[in-house]
Amino acid sequence: MFLKKTVCALFLTLTLAVALSGHVLASSSPPENSAKAAVVYCVNTGQVLYRKNEEERLAMASTTKIMTALLTLEAAAVENKDVTITEEMTAVEGSSMGLKDGDVLPLRELAVGMLLVSGNDAANASAIAIDGSAERFAQRMNRRAEELHLDNTHFVTPSGLDDDQHYSTALDMAKLSAAAIANPDFRAICSQTTMQAAFTTPQKRVTLQNHNRLLQQYEGCIGIKTGFTKKAGRCLVSAAERDGVLLVAVTLCDPDDWKDHASLLDYGFSKVEAASLPEDGEHREVAVVGGTADTVSVTTGPSQSPLVVERGKTVQCYWKLPRFVYAPVTEGDVLGKVVYQVDGATVGEVSLIASGDVPQQEQTIPPWQQAVRWIVALFS
Repeated sequence: MFLKKTVCALFLTLTLAVALSGHVLASSSPPENSAKAAVVYCVNTGQVLYRKNEEERLAMASTTKIMTALLTLEAAAVENKDVTITEEMTAVEGSSMGLKDGDVLPLRELAVGMLLVSGNDAANASAIAIDGSAERFAQRMNRRAEELHLDNTHFVTPSGLDDDQHYSTALDMAKLSAAAIANPDFRAICSQTTMQAAFTTPQKRVTLQNHNRLLQQYEGCIGIKTGFTKKAGRCLVSAAERDGVLLVAVTLCDPDDWKDHASLLDYGFSKVEAASLPEDGEHREVAVVGGTADTVSVTTGPSQSPLVVERGKTVQCYWKLPRFVYAPVTEGDVLGKVVYQVDGATVGEVSLIASGDVPQQEQTIPPWQQAVRWIVALFS
C-alpha cells in the first residue's frame, strides 16, 4: 500500500519523465513570423511549444558553430592545449576573430572566438587542432549528432559555410542547443556581451563583441548564436531563462529574426511556468524490520531544477513508500519516490532517500517480541 500526499516541497531534485513528444500546446494566437522554419523548445521538459516546418532540412550557416564550440570546449576540458595557428587554419572565407599565422592561443579561446564574433578561422583552427583536418572533425560532429538523435542533421564544415550536404532543421538545432547550454563553460561564454580572448603568443588580450543583440534587448537572454550565408539567409538560435523556465528559440532563413525571436520567446513563456508547490511540513518515516531502530526518516534530495508545467495547471504529487523495509538501512538508500502528475499524467518524479543508518538488530530477543515491536511501530 502506498501513502498519498497532496502537498510537496517547493524545490526538489527532479527526474523529468516528459519525453520529447511533438505535442504543441494549444493557443489561440501563435506568433506570426517570417522564418522559413522555427521552433520554441522548453529545455526543462523537452516539449515543443511552437513549430513551423520544424523538420525541413535547411542550411543553418554559423549556428553550426554551436556544435563546433561544444566539441572544442569538451576537448579543452580534457586538455586546454596551446594551438599554433597555421596558414591552413586561417585559409577560410567569411567572418574572423583575426587569427594570424604563428599566433598561439589556448584551445578554449578559439571557442570564445566562435561564439562571440563567429570566427570561421577559429572554427577551422579548432577542427584541425583536435582531429588533424576539418574533414575528420566533421566526422566527430556527425557522431555527436547521432548520439543526440539529430536525425535530420549532417555536418560537412566546422564553420557552417554552404555545402549541399551541410544541413539541419529547426527542431534538431533546438535539441543541439539544449545539450550545448547544459555545458557550464559553453553557457558562460555564449551569454557574454563582450569577452577577452587571451593569446599566448604574442602575449595579449583581444576584446570581442558578441553579435547577438538579444543579450541586450531581451530580458533573460543567455545566448546562443547568430548565422548568415547567402544560401541559408539569416539564422538565429536564442535561449532565455525566467523564473527557472529555460527556453530555446530557433529560426532558419528569417529576414526579421530579432523581432521574431522576441515574440517567439514571449509566446513560450506565456505557455509554461515553474510550478508553485506549497511547503512540505509533514514528517515521514518508514517502519524498519529487524533493525536497531523501529523507523527511519526519509527525505528528498537537494534542489536542482524546477518542475515546469503548462501555465495555469495544478500539480498533484504523491508519496510512494513501502509500509516497511528490512534492516540494515544505510543513509542515502532509495526507499521510495514522489510522483508529480498533471491531469493524471506523470510529469516528473524524485527519489526519497533514507536520512540515517539503521543497523541490523542482533538476535538478543525472541522473534515474537521483535514482531510485536514491529507491529507497534507500524501502527503508531
